[in-house]
Amino acid sequence: MNEIIVSPSILSADFADFGGAVREIDASGANWLHLDVMDGCFVPNLTFGPPLIRSLRRRTKAFFDVHLMIVNPGWHIKDFVDAGANLITFHYEAENNPKKMLEDIKDYGLSCGISIVPSTPVSVLEGLLPYIDLALIMTVNPGYGGQPLIPECLEKVEELAHMRKNLGYSFKISVDGGINEVTAQNAIKAGANVLVMGSAFFNSSNKSELVASLQG
Repeated sequence: MNEIIVSPSILSADFADFGGAVREIDASGANWLHLDVMDGCFVPNLTFGPPLIRSLRRRTKAFFDVHLMIVNPGWHIKDFVDAGANLITFHYEAENNPKKMLEDIKDYGLSCGISIVPSTPVSVLEGLLPYIDLALIMTVNPGYGGQPLIPECLEKVEELAHMRKNLGYSFKISVDGGINEVTAQNAIKAGANVLVMGSAFFNSSNKSELVASLQG
């Protein structure tokens, strides 16, 4: 569980130049690309959907880390599979039957993940841990980039990391929201091994150095 993965969030890129953002991510040495899909219902913001992901898929071999912040995520899984997702993460709060949703994603041959918002306790995930490849702890209230990390959320990362170790699982723990050079180290210490970075990545003057410092 020592491998650290940086997953730059294209939500923080220039929306007029997503192609350029993908080139920056590839050049940085980051192997993952985080795609925040928001519907304006589950969260207040509205971003993008399968057509953009399909277009970006043709431009990079990066691992597509698709994070669905939408209501009724099960209705749209095949669309994101067809668009080129490698991992689909949905929210526990948005799905009535999360176990079936995880199984459906797996049936398409993809990795599956589940996420919780800051107000949801880690304990709700315990029965789902055998079925997941990734657990995503939101470290801000979802909806907009550029927010500061909520420190208490790292306690949830620690709790989940203890559960992972004690139960003998190997799923990854991802953190999303307010992750920069300083908070990333705190998240890693808490047990996270996937770092979703938005503003901190795209505002960095040396993205390769940033990625290497975290992944190294």
